[in-house]
Amino acid sequence: MRKIVFPVLLLLFLNGCWSVGPDYVRPEVPTPATFRFGDQEVRDVANTAWWEQFNDPALKALVTEGLANNQDIRIATARIEEYFGRYFSTRGNQFPFASAGGSASRQQISEASRFGGAGGDNPYSEYEVSLGASWEIDFWGKYRRASEAARAQMLATEEARRNVVLTLVTAIAGTYVDLRALDKQLEITRQTAASRKASLDLFAMRFQQGVTSELDLSQIESQYEDAMARIPDYEATIARTENALSVLLGRNPGPIARGLTIDQLALPAIPAGVPSDVLARRPDILLAEQNLIAANASIGVAKSAYFPSISLTAALGSVSTDLSDLFTGPAETWSVAAPISLPIFSAGRIGGEVKAAEAFQRQALEGYRQTIQNALRETEDALIGRAKSAERLDALGRQLKALRNYARLAHMRYEGGYTSYLEVLDAERSLFNVELAYATGQDELFRRLIDIYKAMGGGWVALAEEQIPVRPEKAAGFIP
Repeated sequence: MRKIVFPVLLLLFLNGCWSVGPDYVRPEVPTPATFRFGDQEVRDVANTAWWEQFNDPALKALVTEGLANNQDIRIATARIEEYFGRYFSTRGNQFPFASAGGSASRQQISEASRFGGAGGDNPYSEYEVSLGASWEIDFWGKYRRASEAARAQMLATEEARRNVVLTLVTAIAGTYVDLRALDKQLEITRQTAASRKASLDLFAMRFQQGVTSELDLSQIESQYEDAMARIPDYEATIARTENALSVLLGRNPGPIARGLTIDQLALPAIPAGVPSDVLARRPDILLAEQNLIAANASIGVAKSAYFPSISLTAALGSVSTDLSDLFTGPAETWSVAAPISLPIFSAGRIGGEVKAAEAFQRQALEGYRQTIQNALRETEDALIGRAKSAERLDALGRQLKALRNYARLAHMRYEGGYTSYLEVLDAERSLFNVELAYATGQDELFRRLIDIYKAMGGGWVALAEEQIPVRPEKAAGFIP
């Protein structure tokens, strides 16, 4: 027994002691110490459900619905399950494979053949049971490297789903804010059209009485029709936005329930962060790194083809022409073998596979670095966008206040007979356009804040992911 156990234990030890190919080391990527447009008055809220800071139950319900029903998340979840299967399938190659079999047959040999007159029963029955085992000893780490690559690919699909979650939550919040801004612009347009209709009716009556000129009447009618022409555009845009949001929620196109108006929505706090935080938070960076790990391990898989392949096979069974004798000593049959194969000439095939694997690893490395640079750029863009959007909205607010005063004074001057109605029309036209621009500015400011959360990533992605009903990594008993 010692003669058998010791060699097996030695093989098991050698099977896990060495792997060809480079071990993965995270590459150094230079990053700035701080963001150029970072705000000093920020709070660490990147690990909170920031969409709840809008204080709108309708938005919170939409995010919950989207996480439960969005088709992209379901596709990403199914892809994770696929790569779980691939990982465990690849990992199984490191271990022995055992099988059992059996057969029962009856046959007759030709009496005219050289075997037909050899005596014995003819026709005759034959029964067989067998146990077999095979194991390719992973001396060079081919299967360990393949398992390392498969595991990285599996974790990459998990990060891909987190990236879908990040994109989905920010898209739902952003589209909802767009919808509320369009609602406000439609409301402003309808109120303006109603006001101009009242003025048009008044001036039409005055024109009939000869009090005002046809020029003034035509100008007022033109302003009224301008407002009326904008209403269908806003209504069509709102319907398209509702349809887009419905698809994000995983439902057929249709109306969307509203909550707070855009004026009532609370601005989320600005998340704190430094460039190194972004590298650890963003799912796309983590995904790119897992792809790099898989590519690095694939080099070892390719290089292992240079080395001998050593296997162990064994079979134990019984064969008998009489079922009652099947498990007796004379019916026993067994075999043990240790086949070895060594590549001698491959016409460059192995070398080509190694070069291809090394080139693919370099592609993954540059892709990883590029993903980091894009992440830092997007964060910088979001930070400066938020700051400048706030400045623009403040300026629009001051302009709106000034134009409301201008319109009030223009009406007073017209009623007092100091100016023509052209001044009133100019004031109202300017006020109308800035009211619409202010709603767009509100939308833009909310959007830039959402962009910061999207660019920085954070623990909020994991919080959102917890609301997904199906978690395949938990179902499989594997938590990376």
